[in-house]
Amino acid sequence: MKLLYRIYQLLIALPLGIVATIITALTVVIGCTLGNGHFWGYYPGRWWSKVILWLLFIPVKVQGRQNLEKNQSYVFVANHQGAFDIFLIYGHLGRNFKWMMKQSLRKLPFVGWACEKSHQIFVDKRGASKIKKTYDDARRTLKGGTSVTVFPEGSRSFTGHMGTFKKGAFALADELQLPVVPLTINGSFCIMPRMRDGKFVNWHPLSLTIHQPIYPEGQGPENVQTTMNQAYDAIMSALDTEFQGYVENPDQ
Repeated sequence: MKLLYRIYQLLIALPLGIVATIITALTVVIGCTLGNGHFWGYYPGRWWSKVILWLLFIPVKVQGRQNLEKNQSYVFVANHQGAFDIFLIYGHLGRNFKWMMKQSLRKLPFVGWACEKSHQIFVDKRGASKIKKTYDDARRTLKGGTSVTVFPEGSRSFTGHMGTFKKGAFALADELQLPVVPLTINGSFCIMPRMRDGKFVNWHPLSLTIHQPIYPEGQGPENVQTTMNQAYDAIMSALDTEFQGYVENPDQ
């Protein structure tokens, strides 16, 4: 069965996935250029994510959508197990949002172009002015009523376990007095861990747990730290048993 799945990936899923990616990217670019970037910057990507998971026969389970209020913008924070985190959140969170993503992703063919045109937020650490622009962009997005999604570990896990969180997303939520929503991802590390980039996909179910929003209780460094700790504990609580507990990642 494993061999058949790999043959299917190579001969069917991969070509169709590439075509879907190119069509989606061009749709986003054209749609955002013509107008209504709020729609074209989100829905094509959402449908693309669902198509990729559908092509690979990966089942998805989502819990906790009832925890989100309509017309409320959030700072979503999630553990980062692997590349398939993107497809899971984009396709199945069910909220219009912008990603805070690594600057290097701007160079991806078609995808980087679409992300730029749809005003995703590139995290650029090449100097104080670049960092300031990153947070100015995120601040502008949140003030406009759109949520943002962040991987506060900063990079994908090498072990499936969570690393430490960086404070940037929590400081932004504190400044704007917005709720933080923790998201727990399970299964992505088993599908394609970081050290297997570019290799065959392993079949494994995905699950997304949307936790209760954490509303600010004050403002300042203490609230930032408290919110970050609560988010970390919430995400950890829903992780599969084998990935419970802190394990240091080599690049943190």
